[in-house]
Formats: sequence, structure tokens, C-alpha cells
Amino acid sequence: MNKEKIIEQLKTIMDPEISVDIYTLGLVYDINIVSDDHVFLLLTYTTPACPFGSIMKQQIEDKLRALGFGKVEIELTFDPPWKPSPELRDMLGV
Repeated sequence: MNKEKIIEQLKTIMDPEISVDIYTLGLVYDINIVSDDHVFLLLTYTTPACPFGSIMKQQIEDKLRALGFGKVEIELTFDPPWKPSPELRDMLGV
């Protein structure tokens, strides 16, 4: 398994409030393939109180398990806090 396949799957998961995928939004800070059966993601949400956080986390787990990972480890962080890139701000019209 390679990161490109993981990224393809992450790009199918949309942030319901913004309607942009979580990878393009920059919510995925790190992807580490620990072994053939174990993947680790460092993830953030657009806000600490994101009402859809648990849903997105479950979607990530489901998508990565479908790729064959038995262990999907997701660490949530808000350091640094999420901030849209200038390109993303333009795309969103902000």
C-alpha cells in the first residue's frame, strides 16, 4: 500500500459544512504507514467543536479498512489550529 492510494480515499470524504474533501482542506497533517496492516493519521478538524468530527473519523476508518488496514489509528490534534491556505480561501471565496 502507498500513500497515494490512501490520499485517493481521503479525497472522497467531504467536510459536510464546507463541501470540500478533508485532504484538500488540509485536515490531514500526517499519514504514516506503520506496516501492511497498520496506518496512522494525524488529523484535525476545522474547529475543536466540529459537530461532524465523529462521522468523518468513522468514514476515514471505514475507507482505510476497505484498503486492507486492520488497524487504523487516528490521532486528533489542534496544534497547530487549522487555518485555510490562501489557495483554499480563494477557492471558498473567503
